Amino acid sequence: MTSSLTHPQVSGGPTGSALLEVDDLHVEFRTDYGVVNAVNGISYTLSAGETLAILGESGCGKSVSAQTIMGILDSPPGFVTGGEIRYQGRDLLQMSAKEQRDIRGEEISIVFQDALSSLNPVFTVGMQIGEMFRRHRGYSRGDAKKAAVELMDRVRIPSAKERVGDYPHQFSGGMRQRVMIAMAIALDPAILIADEPTTALDVTVQAQIMDLLGELQRDTGMGLILITHDLAVVGEIADRIAVMYAGRIVETGATDAVFGAPAMPYTQGLMASIARVDQKGQRLNPIVGAPPNLAALPTGCPFHPRCPRATPRCPTELPLLREVVPGRRAACHYAEEVLGV
Repeated sequence: MTSSLTHPQVSGGPTGSALLEVDDLHVEFRTDYGVVNAVNGISYTLSAGETLAILGESGCGKSVSAQTIMGILDSPPGFVTGGEIRYQGRDLLQMSAKEQRDIRGEEISIVFQDALSSLNPVFTVGMQIGEMFRRHRGYSRGDAKKAAVELMDRVRIPSAKERVGDYPHQFSGGMRQRVMIAMAIALDPAILIADEPTTALDVTVQAQIMDLLGELQRDTGMGLILITHDLAVVGEIADRIAVMYAGRIVETGATDAVFGAPAMPYTQGLMASIARVDQKGQRLNPIVGAPPNLAALPTGCPFHPRCPRATPRCPTELPLLREVVPGRRAACHYAEEVLGV
């Protein structure tokens, strides 16, 4: 059951064209309480076979950007107010609703964080997986069921042939997430967005899900966008990182480089707030305060109220995301000092 889509073998960066290009994307929510600036001019690229991790605290705009890429942003109240999202050179934001539906699932797919609420409780998992083939491939019910069984086997759901007629509530949390992954990869998409795919799962199941995603990526060559706040997961599988705060990307770079020496105080704070094996018995250092209200962002650098390095310049001047050293970009006036260069 292989898709006829041919995925371009491209590489990101200056040596090749990207599979996906998000360029200066702005998204806002117009509510009774004011305008919420959920995404404030983010830009990034994704190449075939690459894993890009987008991380940050809850409410920083990670999931909203993913919904916008997928064309499933609730509008109203959500509105794209600027930017482009180019897939293989075509701007998704300029496509008709039908064109977006044809791409959704077929070429770009998503795995949501809450499998139980994402799956329809009144239909069997086999019907829900098979619907992808009926909708996009014109399969009969019988052929769609066979394809569903093959996919359930592929994502290692035991006794797939016997369980294809079961309902979502009859599966464990980890198995439901595998069903979601099966639906997402059914048509061999070129890009898979995994939005907090291991939330509410125990550590062992988390590792199994991430191993499965990594294996599927190696088999298909798809580009993977991993949206998470779990730094341990990021360190295991991501090639590059984009750190988000208050709707902006505040640091980017190769995973090892960013983890080894952050160039942004917010990233430093994230690293310091997680438990580490080599620091057993030591106290964690959480970031003080809370993320800003996106309907009333502070002036200057949005992180300055929480930043231990803030100076009088920080509340008055918004730092741009700029290259600090080759391959590393940070939105901090003092990134060189933070990085130690």
